[in-house]
Amino acid sequence: MEALAAVAREPHAEFTLEPITIEGPRAGEVLVQIEAVGICHTDLAARDGALPTALPAVLGHEGCGVVRAVGDGVTKVAPGDRVAITFNSCGTCPSCTAGQPSYCHQFMHLAYDGVREDGSGPITTPTGEPLTGLFFGQSSFATYSLAFERNVVKVPDDVPAELLAPLGCGIQTGAGAVMRSLNCRPDSSVLIAGAGSVGLAAVMGAVIQGCTTIIAVEPHESRRNLALTLGATHVIDPTAGPLAEQVRAIVPSGVDYAIDTSGVPAVIESLIASMTFHGKVGLIGVPADPAASVPLNIISSLSMGITITGIIEGDSVPDEFIPQLVELYKAGRFPLDKLVTTFPFAKINDAIDAQHRGEVLKPVLVQD
Repeated sequence: MEALAAVAREPHAEFTLEPITIEGPRAGEVLVQIEAVGICHTDLAARDGALPTALPAVLGHEGCGVVRAVGDGVTKVAPGDRVAITFNSCGTCPSCTAGQPSYCHQFMHLAYDGVREDGSGPITTPTGEPLTGLFFGQSSFATYSLAFERNVVKVPDDVPAELLAPLGCGIQTGAGAVMRSLNCRPDSSVLIAGAGSVGLAAVMGAVIQGCTTIIAVEPHESRRNLALTLGATHVIDPTAGPLAEQVRAIVPSGVDYAIDTSGVPAVIESLIASMTFHGKVGLIGVPADPAASVPLNIISSLSMGITITGIIEGDSVPDEFIPQLVELYKAGRFPLDKLVTTFPFAKINDAIDAQHRGEVLKPVLVQD
């Protein structure tokens, strides 16, 4: 069938709106008419060559829309169902069978290679030029997306699509880091580096967990103010002095938990220096330099019992966690609408520019 897509053709170049031809669903696949799709840093990293996705490609991995067709064997959803689309997973590796699909042993292949198990791809231009599709199992920068039964989640019709779409990656990652990966206990203290959409989702998750000291670190004053609105008890401007000193002025013994969304080694080093005994540090942010490292004082880490863990997709089991976040939003406990700014799908490049300028937190493209 014919569709319209935002195609990434060159690194660091604007997306181009182009007609595409997309195959109908094969066994286990689901064709979704996209209503809205979030823009995530990972999309831009793939476009710009930081991830192993071959260009030209149709990216996008926070889609929400309506199922229009299903392939053989699909029973979880049916045509007419509304779904959020999230990351794909194989379902058979040790991580998947243990209920940890975000650590699927095939994650890199399923997210970035853009091919089915037989090596075929579902997207071409009308002239037959192959385009890399199936990005994160969806390639939802388009009017239609081909996804898989495993990475679609039924969602209600009474929540706007632009709020459901970001749950597929960024929002579930931030909230899940607090609610699942670290499982922050009530009455604890948590330090969150970065008040973008992922960090602010973590702030909201910390409120839900009952954390009593929630510290957001962010250089932009407007984002610090929003963090306070969303439940942070304290905010820190990292330019105002050494981070660890500012943290310990609030919590002299150090914090129980810390989450990094920046990927900046110096920030991570400061988080480690801000921990109390048996503290846990969760790493979400991807560094600009793939070879980046953080110096670690082994004696100090051993004596304090500090844990440092990587976090992928907030340790989410999407069929469980996305509906949980939706219900929390409907109950007024997870105000993700405060993070989202919508743009028409055709304005994708304007949306990216606005995000780079710091004018919006979470741009979401909506289809006409």
